[in-house]
Amino acid sequence: MYFSEQIRIRSKKNPKRILFDESLDERILLAAKILSEKKIAKVILLGDKAKILKKAKGFEIRLMESDFLQFLQKEESRLEDFSKKIKEIRKKKKLTLEGARKLLEDDMYYAAMLLREGFVDGIVSGACHATSRTVVPAFQLIGTKAFSKVSSYFIMEHEHEIYLFADCAVNISPTEEELAEIAVTTARSALQYGMEPKVAMLSFSTKGSAKHELVTKVQKAVEKAKKLAPDILIEGEMQLDAAIVPEVCKRKYPDSKIKGNANILIFPDLDSGNIGYKLVQRFGKAKAIGPILQGLNKPINDLSRGCFSEEIVDIAAITCIQAQEKG
Repeated sequence: MYFSEQIRIRSKKNPKRILFDESLDERILLAAKILSEKKIAKVILLGDKAKILKKAKGFEIRLMESDFLQFLQKEESRLEDFSKKIKEIRKKKKLTLEGARKLLEDDMYYAAMLLREGFVDGIVSGACHATSRTVVPAFQLIGTKAFSKVSSYFIMEHEHEIYLFADCAVNISPTEEELAEIAVTTARSALQYGMEPKVAMLSFSTKGSAKHELVTKVQKAVEKAKKLAPDILIEGEMQLDAAIVPEVCKRKYPDSKIKGNANILIFPDLDSGNIGYKLVQRFGKAKAIGPILQGLNKPINDLSRGCFSEEIVDIAAITCIQAQEKG
């Protein structure tokens, strides 16, 4: 069974309310149709119902309102309430009531408040906007778990094998402490999918084969990650081939316990992570699901602007699973 099928089946067991704020995008509308008709998630489309239905009709997408497909428009009473609450949340930044109301003109801020106040269980956004437009309201209004760094990972499905790549969307140049936390958090996320985490922290060096401050940073991150989670198999620093090719691992890293079978790849920075997943996706014909955010108090997930409807369905299913974990 493909990974996509597995997560959709899990989502259907307890479908959650997933809100989309980019409700006029063709890919979102098609994903909403699939999600609602197959009862994978309870879809909520933010915006004017008549405009959304007109846009869907133009794309020849037939949407039927039901328990699994609802439309939600901004309400004046909620705007007033949310403005007051945002002012309080952001009081350290001396945000005025007018400034809070201005923020709510952005649908993502309104969506984040709906999530914060329990009107929805998760948000999927980013099909039409940069990652920052999804992540900043999430940081400001949803917040992070205690002692947690928000990061992201992609689920890469290649020839029925599943890998997690991190961080490919959020942290530009993580410190050694941040790299360690990204490694541990991603390993914990892998447990949600029944994976046994085997974490490789990547570099252009394997076990000191090169000397450079960037290599040293990864080496120190490995040490810190192991202290944070002694129960998880974490190794490095290592080159990619040593991480995933057993024959190469034997030569380059003979005492490795991963033995070239890593299923979680931690990239040293956003340059390598973002380029790496796209290379595997485009040249290797792997399926990329993500980016999936981790470390937030409630589930919000970002989409790649190059995503397709089926990928949006998968992200929504994962968002449901994250919401299920929260109860």
